[in-house]
Amino acid sequence: MRIRALNHSQYQIVYHIIWGTKYRRKYLKEYVKQELRKYLYKATKKYPTLYVLSFNTNDDHVHLEIEIPPDTTIAAVVQRLKSESSQILKKKFKFIREIYIDGGIWSVGYFVSTIGLNEEMIKRYIANQSRKDLGRTIKLGF
Repeated sequence: MRIRALNHSQYQIVYHIIWGTKYRRKYLKEYVKQELRKYLYKATKKYPTLYVLSFNTNDDHVHLEIEIPPDTTIAAVVQRLKSESSQILKKKFKFIREIYIDGGIWSVGYFVSTIGLNEEMIKRYIANQSRKDLGRTIKLGF
């Protein structure tokens, strides 16, 4: 992990964030995932203090490894990413727009954990999200 700097502080803060689709609907196919990836790239340009280290999806949830500065709350970042991506995906895909006529496309909650000593294990876990379940349980060691 790298050390980042603000005007009066240096930090090394990385989070693993997971959020799901509303009603766990399975619409995050590869072509939707690509649009979501494009949005995340644009978001890091729009909000330069955010840095996405890795990203992956299953059909009904998103995994994100992201650096967030200490002067920004995790809740504000998640709310912004979910809100903006919801608008973009609804505009881009008619079938998503039809499923979610009113409101956003993401579930209300999210999971977040800090990444420290288990960084490599979490990176592998995120990278392997789209692979088929082989009947094994992945233990994160928490």
